[in-house]
Amino acid sequence: MVGRRHPKSPIPGSRSSGATRRSALGLLLGTPLLSACTGVQQSLSQFTSPFGGSSPPAQPAGPPQQATTAGTGGVKVAVILPLSAAGNAGLAAQSMRNAAEMALAEFQNPNIQLLIKDDNGSPQGAQAGAQQAVDEGAEIILGPLFAQSVPAVAQVARTRGISVIAFSTDSSIAGRGVYLLSFLPESDVNRIVEYSASIGKRSVAVLVPDNAYGNVVEAAVKAAVPRRGGRIVAFEKYGADRATPARTVAQQLGSADALFIADDGDAVVSVADAMTAAGANLRNIQLLGTGLWDNPRVYASAALQGGLYAAPDPAGFRAFSGRYRTKYGAEPIRTATLAYDAVALVAALARTQGTTRFSPDVLTNPSGFAGIDGLFRFRPDGTNERGLAVMKVTQGGGVAVAGSPKSFGA
Repeated sequence: MVGRRHPKSPIPGSRSSGATRRSALGLLLGTPLLSACTGVQQSLSQFTSPFGGSSPPAQPAGPPQQATTAGTGGVKVAVILPLSAAGNAGLAAQSMRNAAEMALAEFQNPNIQLLIKDDNGSPQGAQAGAQQAVDEGAEIILGPLFAQSVPAVAQVARTRGISVIAFSTDSSIAGRGVYLLSFLPESDVNRIVEYSASIGKRSVAVLVPDNAYGNVVEAAVKAAVPRRGGRIVAFEKYGADRATPARTVAQQLGSADALFIADDGDAVVSVADAMTAAGANLRNIQLLGTGLWDNPRVYASAALQGGLYAAPDPAGFRAFSGRYRTKYGAEPIRTATLAYDAVALVAALARTQGTTRFSPDVLTNPSGFAGIDGLFRFRPDGTNERGLAVMKVTQGGGVAVAGSPKSFGA
């Protein structure tokens, strides 16, 4: 279900069939999706923290579900999800399957057939599902969700020379035909640093957690700030002890005009409180964050009011959720848009790109694609870049102060 192509994209899109199609996927080539998995009706922060969707649940999975198909087109597309995984992972997978089938229904006469495989939340199950799908003629694989299952699927895909579009947020598994359609911390960092520099905030103090997410953010922010002509005046990591790093940063805050804190809602509030206890006046500095700030605890915090963070414009998900509720009588998981956009994308490429439809050159089109959550494009290394909005923390929730870009730069 895609409409007009992105203005800069060399890939011809299909003709739109009305407002619903335009609002759902906007422009075919140029769109993003969401990240990993953990529950129903959760905020973005609960899908990208260190790192959502990277590990399967500890509880035992149920019996594997039988493979099913959706659609009758000639181009076969594998969809691998942990449908029988325990707890919220299984619920998330079901919501993502619903979204995939919804995209198929909303895309006019797609020439694709989905081969839906349950990986049981394990690398072995994912590999078996991938093998079965390629033996049945799958030309591309969508999924899996868990990072540890992606290499097992990639091994099968590479023997057949086909690409994988996975939903994990662990960028270390990207590359060599494995593309990630999740929200990666690097995009959040780049967008908020770019915006803060544009409003004159170039001297940045940084606090990040001492974990996998913090390591990724550290590398991204240390590259992004100088690239935008800024400097990092203080940098600290914290673990269980937040007071000591907070005091160290607070002592250097006089030479900064922005304070960047990258963590999820509960932790960000605790760090802000620790900074206040250390004598910092957070009202005199521009607070910056990532998409993990999309959390009710952040909006309720007096210390974080006016803070800015990068995230998808919520309007796309609201429209998608309304259509999903109408179709399924339930709320979609936040990451259901990943599956929707993945299916919409391959349906559009199957319609427009002939035999090269899923080649690396097509998938890494620099003009990108347009989906429910805005623009995205795959990089040759398998990671992605997203066009994000800049949101402001208010008591009523996030309010956009800068919209998502309509096209990518060079």
